[in-house]
Parts: sequence; structure tokens; C-alpha cells
Amino acid sequence: MVDDQHPSVDTDRLATLAHHVLRSLDVPVELELSIACVDRASMAELNAAHMGTSGPTDVLAFPIDDVDHVVTGVPGLLGDVVLCPQVAAHQAGDHDRSPRAELDLLLVHGILHLLGHDHVHADDRDRMFGLTDELLATFAGGAR
Repeated sequence: MVDDQHPSVDTDRLATLAHHVLRSLDVPVELELSIACVDRASMAELNAAHMGTSGPTDVLAFPIDDVDHVVTGVPGLLGDVVLCPQVAAHQAGDHDRSPRAELDLLLVHGILHLLGHDHVHADDRDRMFGLTDELLATFAGGAR
């Protein structure tokens, strides 16, 4: 049984995966990405404040600087991806994934949102989820 109250988080793996995604998508090196892992209560607060939704969610993405407006040599901020490992661990079984694989998927999902991808319409959803699958498949960070 997975301990979804205190799931372990491999922060080195998440950083390696984030680098893989950013390199694969040719995101300018000037843009910094922040990844935060928070508990259910903190995620619920963020979700309420920024999305107007009650309760914790699995991932939130907060874009800052637009990739298309990066000035070479000038630092910028891509944005923040906030993950809730407790929610990820809890829902992993429903998606036939390990908690680690669920966090991997959520991180990629969050980064794609920072880059302007969305899944409101079916064709956008297919494109975003296909790209997610491709990025995870090419990730050399170990077995999922």
C-alpha cells in the first residue's frame, strides 16, 4: 500500500526531468523554472486563491515570462509548477501508475501549461497529452 500521506519525492529526478523537458522543447536557457512540492492544505489554499476551486489539486502552473519575448543573455522566469505529492500518490493507482510516474507526468503537464499548452478543446488535449507521452518516453531518468 502506498503511503499517500507522506509520499517520498525524488527531487533530483524531478529536476532532471524538468531539464529534459526544457531542452527537448528548446526553451531558452535564460528562463528559470521553479518547482515546489506542497502538502494538501497548502495546495488547497493555492487552488482556492488562484483557481477559485475548493480542495487540493495535483498540479498548478503559474506562468510568468512569455517564451516568445526572451532577450538573449537576459535572465527571465518561465514560471512556477506546484505539485502536491499527496494528491499524486492518492490518484496514481486510479491511473495505473506508480506515485513517482504520476509526479513525473504532473511535472511535464505543468511545464507544458507554462509554455502555453492547454487541454480545453479535444484537438489541444490530444496534442498536449501526446507531447506529454513523448517527453516521458524519451526521458532517460529511469524506469517508471
